Amino acid sequence: MPLNVEDKKAIVADIGAQLAAAQTVVLAEYRGIPVGELTTLRANARAQGVYLRVLKNTLARRAAQGTQFEPLADSMVGPLIYGISVDPIASAKVLQQFAKTQEHLVIKAGLYNGKMLDVNGVKALASIPSRDELLSQLLGVMLAPVSAMARVLGAVAAQKADGAPAPAAVPVTATEAVVDAVPAEVVVEAVPAVEAAADQSNVETPAAE
Repeated sequence: MPLNVEDKKAIVADIGAQLAAAQTVVLAEYRGIPVGELTTLRANARAQGVYLRVLKNTLARRAAQGTQFEPLADSMVGPLIYGISVDPIASAKVLQQFAKTQEHLVIKAGLYNGKMLDVNGVKALASIPSRDELLSQLLGVMLAPVSAMARVLGAVAAQKADGAPAPAAVPVTATEAVVDAVPAEVVVEAVPAVEAAADQSNVETPAAE
């Protein structure tokens, strides 16, 4: 059913509000994708905080006017689905991952931080680990020396019991090399979360009465 004027105004206002808060927009052609798979894609996008919607390009262009995403207007051609996200990576990641399993979804263009992205640019953006993934990796790196020391102490105790020589200590430089490989800004951002996790693990659990 054709949209009336009020419907169009509501859509433009909705998309405009999404764009005002967004960092990234990705456009993809969805021609030939079964409805069931599009439903799955929408559900996955929603779970990742991505606003995903099939839009009339004329309405999308109108909503993008005066925003940082206005340069995308020339790419708004054909049957497109729009991925809009506050997270700089999420929309690119959701659509690129789906495109790997559904050849009918074709990434057309994107825009992040005021910069136009071609297909390869969107793929590169999608390949960047998310904040949660980086925090998980950093936590693993920071806990690795603790795990290694625990293994050494366990071996020392076992070998002392058997009267065998104790093993050499794990070199600190190996750990430092791994930590140095993590970007400084990620370390700064992740430290509070890691410290909070450590504090939580040190809380004694009350004995059952």
